[in-house]
Amino acid sequence: MPVHRPGTARRGHPAAGILLAVLSALSLLITLPGAAQSADGGGDDVPPRGSARMGMGVVEHDGEGGRPSGGGAVQTEGVDVSSHQGNVNWSALWTSGVKWSYVKATESTSYKNPYFAQQYNGSYNIGMIRGAYHFATPDTSSGAAQATYFASNGGGWSRDGRTLPGALDIEWNPYGAACFGKSQSAMVDWIRDFLTTYKARTGRDAVIYTATSWWKQCTGNYGGFGATNPLWIARYNTSPGELPAGWGFHTMWQYTSSGPIVGDHNKFNGAYDRLQALANG
Repeated sequence: MPVHRPGTARRGHPAAGILLAVLSALSLLITLPGAAQSADGGGDDVPPRGSARMGMGVVEHDGEGGRPSGGGAVQTEGVDVSSHQGNVNWSALWTSGVKWSYVKATESTSYKNPYFAQQYNGSYNIGMIRGAYHFATPDTSSGAAQATYFASNGGGWSRDGRTLPGALDIEWNPYGAACFGKSQSAMVDWIRDFLTTYKARTGRDAVIYTATSWWKQCTGNYGGFGATNPLWIARYNTSPGELPAGWGFHTMWQYTSSGPIVGDHNKFNGAYDRLQALANG
């Protein structure tokens, strides 16, 4: 029977040493900056909550092509802004031909754009028809809760001829999984919850801002909102391209994030009087 004598080292099995080395390496890796993913599902490049803005995922997921030619049907130029633009030079935009704007008001049920007053009132005071939008995060609270928060914090509507119905910005999740961890049917239910609540609060059907590829992936290309909710399509190319199911035409089109003065530029699908009609409800 082997006897371990005092003062002598006991030899371990070679495999034990290998295992310890592997565990030590894994421990070091986990503690290195950027090695672990955040709870939101991303790494160090995950933006802080509240910083999302309209169209921030378009180029990454759908790419970017040419600019619209400017021919064809009459369209009316607009812009969308968020806290990323800070205090906006509305006079310069108005002079350049921009006639309408949408301003980010809220995100989830905890974020309000700190530049909202300057942007929302500033565009109105220069003469633009303006509206507010909400960046949806379906993984943080219900559609009803977010619609209520939006309507109470800048997303309301009044029949003054200069205020557009609120817009629901529903697109890729910048903080984690593209569809916010929801199944296609659950996403449709969440959107319906938001839209129903928003209309009950304001009397208007909200505009839906989205991209066709996201809509297909995350709602299964659901076609049930096209009869009631105007479509604001996101596509950075020469045309709006294929539309989501249920819509035979788009009302607005975000065609670039690198336009003059503020970057995010849009076209309303019609002349100025039709834009006024949308504002009037």
